[in-house]
Amino acid sequence: MSFGSRAKNWDNEARIERSKEVAEKINEIIGNEKYNSIMEYGCATGLIGLNLCDRFKKVTLMDSEKEMIKIVKEKLDKSKKNNVFPIQIDLMDKAYKGEKFDLIYTSLTLHHILDTERIIKIFYDLLNENGALCIIDLDKEDGSFHINQKDFNGHNGFEHRYMESIFESVGFSNIKSDTFYNGQKIYKEKIIPYSLFYTVGFKK
Repeated sequence: MSFGSRAKNWDNEARIERSKEVAEKINEIIGNEKYNSIMEYGCATGLIGLNLCDRFKKVTLMDSEKEMIKIVKEKLDKSKKNNVFPIQIDLMDKAYKGEKFDLIYTSLTLHHILDTERIIKIFYDLLNENGALCIIDLDKEDGSFHINQKDFNGHNGFEHRYMESIFESVGFSNIKSDTFYNGQKIYKEKIIPYSLFYTVGFKK
């Protein structure tokens, strides 16, 4: 499935509104923690990160798709924000050699990555001590969410306990999960409900 070809039309009303709610949830989860440097993996056109960037000293937005990062850069040129740094990289294919981060988050990215444990270990290694990882993704579902994407071969969401067990095996502590968002998609006049959860953990 090519996300690059969808970049120009990515920012529809539903994604814009959902991104605001996801950003609000991330702010709620981290509370008063003083994180300076954060990173989003799978940032797409930067909708979530640009809702968060005023709170943090440095925001790194990573995505594997060149066309997505191109749009992030265009938005930054218009906004004149100087604390957001877009990077095109596929962490499953290439190691990131830059700085480490206080907070890493992803939203609706992990279900596209087959080796869930490996990517979470990569995130763990990119965190500073006492840093946090926040995964936001689909609750386990029957595959309806991707009914319009015939070449989808990822995960049909996740059970909370499954995600928590991977966090535990990698080395995170103080792990918790909860469902926080209910939405719907419409495909061929059919309403498809779905929900999102978060799992958060802290590097020891």
